Amino acid sequence: MNFASDNVMGASAPVLDAVVRANAGALPAYGADEITKRVERRLAEIFERDAAVFLVSTGTAANALALATLTPPWGLCLSHEEAHVIEDEFGAPEFYASGAKLAGLPGVGAKLAAGTVADYLERLKQGRRFMPPHALSIAQATECGLVYGPGEIAALAEVCRRHGLKLHMDGARFANGLVAAGCSPAELTWKAGVDILSFGGTKNGCLAAEAVIVFERGLADTLGYRVKRGGHVLSKSRLIAAQLEGYLAEDHWLESARHANRMAARLGAGLTEVPGVRLAWPVEANEVFPILPRALDRTLKLAGAVYHTWSDRSLPAGERVGPDEVLVRLVTSFATEEGAVDRLLLAAGRGGSRAAAE
Repeated sequence: MNFASDNVMGASAPVLDAVVRANAGALPAYGADEITKRVERRLAEIFERDAAVFLVSTGTAANALALATLTPPWGLCLSHEEAHVIEDEFGAPEFYASGAKLAGLPGVGAKLAAGTVADYLERLKQGRRFMPPHALSIAQATECGLVYGPGEIAALAEVCRRHGLKLHMDGARFANGLVAAGCSPAELTWKAGVDILSFGGTKNGCLAAEAVIVFERGLADTLGYRVKRGGHVLSKSRLIAAQLEGYLAEDHWLESARHANRMAARLGAGLTEVPGVRLAWPVEANEVFPILPRALDRTLKLAGAVYHTWSDRSLPAGERVGPDEVLVRLVTSFATEEGAVDRLLLAAGRGGSRAAAE
């Protein structure tokens, strides 16, 4: 019953099969192979637009290189205060941007509202003593499992355009957000105003494969130089491309995300039926954030459930975690089995019933 992260699972069979096929024989190195070209064409089809594609092996590299492209060393990049780029990437975006700064803004469920961003920008001091804003980064899905719809992204993009900022999307769980939003990839990105997307594959069944997709072609040359200078042009990059080819073939990426989201919905619905349990935020993608009685938390861990405690900084107004409660995160994946979900729910139900009877 391991719900610690979608990173704890291995790779899916279609991805592994594609890597094995790509491994045979000799092919040009450094991205000049036909597999990479096929992936670039496939992504252009998926996003309904010609775009520059750069393949890297980690999400941190994708985000850091993208933000460094958008933000000069003297610039400011805005994000949610609990965003992965600001809390979990160990200063990599600032390092790659040679000293640019990340500024975190508040928002329920780690989600930014257009009004919050606009208010911050309008109050921001100007002049040579203050770092000027150049970019906004949003996560799809957020660190609290919420999903931005096209209208919300468009509203943020409009604020960005008004103030001269570029818009980046950290799509580590882009597929999960996409199937939850129920729209096309184009509608959830460039049609809504996204300039650069970090397109994640690793959390959804790849071994180690991410793509930085640049919708504004004018940014592509700069990013290309940064990818090379940062040491992220792999000689055998065909093996990253092969992962994405297997991932994208026959909509495998979407079905994997749908399965993960279904398992999260099943888990969330079951936990809300347990006495004393409530959800901090709605289940929209593949993450569940229940507030548990501490006794139930101990019961689940003794039963073998693996998950993490979570921050309560972005709770909705009026919600709080009591002294005898704990907020936790459970993540489902393409490989999560219904049996694992049901075993956790069974353990939770028994623990909740015992607590209610005492």
